[in-house]
Amino acid sequence: MSEIKVVTNILQTNEEITAKNKKMLDEKGIFVVNLMSSPGSGKTSILEKMISKLKDEINIAVIEGDIYTTKDAERIEAQGVPVVQINTGGACHLDGEMIKGALNSLDLEAIDLLVIENVGNLVCPAEFEIGEDIKVSVLSTTEGNDKPLKYPLMFEKSGVVILNKTDLIEFTNFNKEEFYEDIKSLNANALIFETSCTKDEGVNEICNWVKEKVENKRNS
Repeated sequence: MSEIKVVTNILQTNEEITAKNKKMLDEKGIFVVNLMSSPGSGKTSILEKMISKLKDEINIAVIEGDIYTTKDAERIEAQGVPVVQINTGGACHLDGEMIKGALNSLDLEAIDLLVIENVGNLVCPAEFEIGEDIKVSVLSTTEGNDKPLKYPLMFEKSGVVILNKTDLIEFTNFNKEEFYEDIKSLNANALIFETSCTKDEGVNEICNWVKEKVENKRNS
């Protein structure tokens, strides 16, 4: 019973901190994306492509979550946008307190879009709110189409699902029809985008969606 109380207290504390984070981000008119996936899905590659296409139109900043390294943050920094690295030291997700610390290192007055690239994991990140406007999950064709039903919470909570590495689908046994059916059974309102970073396919559609959301947040 004591373990249950500890978990409950952690979640309650995260909710309180996250509410303050979100209030501040809303006041600044910043659209916030919580980008989630398993390791190796290609979410950093998608983010790189998005930044290269949007950075001349939108002021972008990134918070990079990883267990130990700064490799992804270095890739994003090379795109010429502000980036803050969070190393969790073993924790499998980001939380409100971590985001609060990272926000203190950013000039919020100069940001329209904040992308928080969460730790690669299909379970824990979906359980914690961190002040985002929307959760976006990435699944690659190489992972198999069974993942949504195996890890339902991730896809139930994601307003957008990106199917990445579509150029490799012919080399896998990925069943796209089942994938769409499973996503819609879990989350009928989820938007689904298909992308291939190597062929630069589908990213423009995501960028157009992002620009619309950023503009709506500015005017809200």
